[in-house]
Amino acid sequence: MHTRLPSIFVSHGSPMMALEPGAAGAFLKELGPRIAAAFGRPRAILAVSAHTAARVPVLLAAPRHEAVYDFSGFDPQLYTLRYDAPGAPALAARVAGLLGDAGLPVHVSPTGGLDHGHWTPLRYMLPEADIPVLPLAFVPTQTPAQQFALGQALAALGDEGVLVLASGSITHNLRRVFANGQRRPVDAPEAPESRAFRDWIAARGAARDWEALFAYRERAPHAVDMHPSDEHLLPWYVAAGTGGREAAPLRLHQGVTYGCLGMDAYAFGPEAGQLLAAAPATPNSTGVRT
Repeated sequence: MHTRLPSIFVSHGSPMMALEPGAAGAFLKELGPRIAAAFGRPRAILAVSAHTAARVPVLLAAPRHEAVYDFSGFDPQLYTLRYDAPGAPALAARVAGLLGDAGLPVHVSPTGGLDHGHWTPLRYMLPEADIPVLPLAFVPTQTPAQQFALGQALAALGDEGVLVLASGSITHNLRRVFANGQRRPVDAPEAPESRAFRDWIAARGAARDWEALFAYRERAPHAVDMHPSDEHLLPWYVAAGTGGREAAPLRLHQGVTYGCLGMDAYAFGPEAGQLLAAAPATPNSTGVRT
């Protein structure tokens, strides 16, 4: 059973979400089964993470991946967690062809590895680690509009049973998280600036106001505060481009950790609403439609 798959953006927040799932982890545990119920199991995943970037797009086409521990200063138990997923070398050739047809440069590397932006959500979504994953390193110096164009070039993958899964954070200011040299409580009240920014993204998405979204750093409230650098939001635009301009982004989950790391998740494309029908909504976790 494979109707066209929507593309998805999830917020991975802090690496500690791997040990402290909270509401976002509970949502991700449901998301994998909901995708399968609505569309069938993906045959592969094209994964874009805020933490895997390059000067030009690069496909990591290793036959197998392991978890990469691209962080420090967190609970040592994190370094014992694994996600050994199969790679997708054959899919790399297909994706390289799609990007080439769109006039976008791309390199294919035989190397592999899944950063925590990949494996933290995947451990909840697909704990069996049995679906092939193809990481795509994006270019963090490119604009949101350019990231959207990258996603548009990948649109055909949804018809081929390939899930485009982007991972970042809808808000991401670590200086706020570690203010005064200590990590804020994970359940700290949300800063008004974070809520205003998250709501602006949801509202502009619901209106399909792509020009405002592309210019978010100038137009969104508290944009530079919520994203001192924007690499954690740029994967949102890749997934949005894959879904296309015609369908409004659908917010599947909303929440916050540490008072300022937004954990919102979105689905993109005309089929996205099927994810809401695939399982009952639970308060404060899933089914938040804007």
